[in-house]
Amino acid sequence: MDDGQVHNRIEELVQEQRRLRDSPPDEGDAHGREGRLTSIQIELDQCWDLVRQREAKLNAGENPEEAQLRPASEVEGYKQ
Repeated sequence: MDDGQVHNRIEELVQEQRRLRDSPPDEGDAHGREGRLTSIQIELDQCWDLVRQREAKLNAGENPEEAQLRPASEVEGYKQ
């Protein structure tokens, strides 16, 4: 993914996240909604990690196209 594609995907995910959070809760689908919100957050973390990887490669004089989306298990294991 290039920078534009990554940022477009981030924007799509943020919009979906806002819609889910702003819509009235559906008691019958609370588990599905929470699961989707969790999935969105994980994918957002992966996308932001990819943005940081691309920037780091560019700043190091490397090809940012070599950056790759890391698995959720790796990205979610980072310490803040």
